[in-house]
Amino acid sequence: MATYIPQTNTKVLFLIMELLWKSHMMKVIKLGYVLLLVTLLNSKVSESKKDKIISTSFEYNAINCRANSVSLKDFGGVGDGKTSNTKAFQSAISHLSKYDSEEGSQLYVPAGKWLTGSFSLISHFTLYLHKDAVLLASQDVKEWPVIKPLPSYGRGRDAAAGRYSSLIFGTNLTDVIVTGDNGTIDGQGSFWWQEFHKKKLKYTRPYLIELMFTDNIQISNLTLLNSPSWNIHPVYSSNIIIKGVTIIAPIRSPNTDGINPDSCTNTKIEDCYIVSGDDCVAVKSGWDEYGIKFGWPTKQLIIRRLTCISPYSATIALGSEMSGGIQDVRAEDITAVHTESGIRIKTAVGRGGYVKDIYVKRMTMHTMKWAFWITGNYGSHADKNYDHNALPEIKNINYRDMVAEDVSMAANLEGISNDPFTGICISNVTISIAAKAKKQPWTCNDIQGITSGVTPKPCDLLPDQGTEEIKDCDFPSDYLPIDILELKKCSYSI
Repeated sequence: MATYIPQTNTKVLFLIMELLWKSHMMKVIKLGYVLLLVTLLNSKVSESKKDKIISTSFEYNAINCRANSVSLKDFGGVGDGKTSNTKAFQSAISHLSKYDSEEGSQLYVPAGKWLTGSFSLISHFTLYLHKDAVLLASQDVKEWPVIKPLPSYGRGRDAAAGRYSSLIFGTNLTDVIVTGDNGTIDGQGSFWWQEFHKKKLKYTRPYLIELMFTDNIQISNLTLLNSPSWNIHPVYSSNIIIKGVTIIAPIRSPNTDGINPDSCTNTKIEDCYIVSGDDCVAVKSGWDEYGIKFGWPTKQLIIRRLTCISPYSATIALGSEMSGGIQDVRAEDITAVHTESGIRIKTAVGRGGYVKDIYVKRMTMHTMKWAFWITGNYGSHADKNYDHNALPEIKNINYRDMVAEDVSMAANLEGISNDPFTGICISNVTISIAAKAKKQPWTCNDIQGITSGVTPKPCDLLPDQGTEEIKDCDFPSDYLPIDILELKKCSYSI
């Protein structure tokens, strides 16, 4: 860094040096001058660095702002992509826990590659990632604590025993924000995917972000890559905003669901882009007898402006773990490209629970296998102890104002014998069947419903009511509480 010296002083300095050059004192004086320049230069550099740190400012919108903010570097963080920062995260959050009150605290992650294992958040807390910050999930299993299975699932999904704690984890919290300037969280999932395929896992793979029994959550403006399994999993939680998140995983990566609200109330998912090896959004509420007993539904869910690419799964899936119930889901302005199905309901005998009051409008689909898919025989069970008399209730399912192109089948709608799925309403939907499609466009069994203005002509179990009955599929006009919440503008300097 150059240090500026006024021109007049420079001329004087050179004149003095010329006069003293022949003097026997010149060596001493010259050395002293050099040391003085070095001291001044170091002082300027130090001041410049200090100024640069002070001028590192940022702002964002959030459910709450924080009175106290620190940087991960203050606690020994090293962003070289090789050094473990698990203890640095734990130390920083432990220090900030003294502000675990409504004034709250924030941990700033600066630019760099920050290798870390699992760490837990606190209440009234924000984790903020700089735009060039990358959290790299450790591949050392010793940095992933093992925790109990979810009570509404009864066991782990990959193995009957427990599960690895998520990379970013929290339970029994309130007012938690994970955000940034599109900073990145890279799960480095290939290690976990290989272990899964080799059937070597003793415990269920970790997720990237999981918050349990937590109220007031914001996850926003982030890029999530290569999760070992699910990406974002709020569970037993309420008042949740997930906005402006990009999620990318290889399309053949196992169980890399994008966003899975699970037994949650009052949730809004907006402006997200997802490329996944599984469902882009999967709405859940517990598995078989464990979910029935726990009895915690997912309800009051908004999904808006979602773009999905998932050639082997659904854009929006309801289930299959839906034993606690799913109700009042409102999805609009959805785009699906090269995705197996648009909207899929997955359930089975033994699930119990319900999926009802589902509303989807203004959806565009390109190159799909199915536009609509309802499965009543999804065979995956937690164990052999499920109740064969526990039948799911599927009713009041509403789809309207959609266009689909290059689709293999319009719909595959299969209920359960002696347990028909009722109240299906589809209106103002145009589906263009692919030129090479070989099957009938509609397959319907054990369902009841109506249609209006749907092309190609639906199956006989969904009779056309004419345009006068189009209001039967109406989208709710009221507002859910999460849609009324106004965010605050938060500004910080580190």
